[in-house]
Amino acid sequence: MGKITISTLDKLKAAGEKFVCITAYDATFARLVSAAGAETILVGDSLGMVLQGHDSTIPVTVDDMVYHTECVCRGGPDSLVIADLPFMGHATPEVTMVNAARLMRAGAQMVKIEGGTWLSDTISMLVERGIPVCAHLGLTPQSVNAIGGFRVQGRTPKEAKSILADAVEIQDAGASLLVLECVPAPLATDISEKLDIPVIGIGAGPGTDAQVLVLHDMLGLSSHSARFVQNFMQGNDSIQAALQAFVAAVKSGAYPQEEHTYK
Repeated sequence: MGKITISTLDKLKAAGEKFVCITAYDATFARLVSAAGAETILVGDSLGMVLQGHDSTIPVTVDDMVYHTECVCRGGPDSLVIADLPFMGHATPEVTMVNAARLMRAGAQMVKIEGGTWLSDTISMLVERGIPVCAHLGLTPQSVNAIGGFRVQGRTPKEAKSILADAVEIQDAGASLLVLECVPAPLATDISEKLDIPVIGIGAGPGTDAQVLVLHDMLGLSSHSARFVQNFMQGNDSIQAALQAFVAAVKSGAYPQEEHTYK
């Protein structure tokens, strides 16, 4: 596959080719995910739920994210490594700068932050200082208490218009990637077509430039699975085969299907 960079992802979007993102939290799985052909690895604050046993991502700390980012990068993946800034890790521009620098020193090649246009100045500040940014809109798990639970976002015309406006402004602020989580498929397709930067979907339908799943979800290890999750261990005899099946399904357009999307 060769070492993946932001330029690689831009070229894939321009060519209309899908790419893949899978979460990983340690060196072993980072090697496996990269070997399976996933262009990007997300060291997600989802570790709070799938590793630490919490019922949300909110308890995850910056120290947790630094530790797991270091573990992933020691695996030497060719995939582009994106690390989450956890809850309150980007509360102010100054706090964001310090925490983003820690993640980059841990080996991340990009940081991911949840939130809308209120982050525009922060994104510009990070990018100006050499820290690439992946934005995250739609269902933002760190805001689960404010939005009333893990709910699909963008179902009303007003909500959809707001998410699109946020996406455009965040791109203009300098973000290199955008994650859209749990939004109706037509909205995600519209945003992906309007933006120049690649859009990664999760529960956002097939029209995005890439798909991401949490490792434990796609391997059928989670006790509760969202509508958009497919268990890729079914029909495969090894973890590596399941990872390869997910990569192949995303690239061919076989995943996600209508059953995985929201109207």
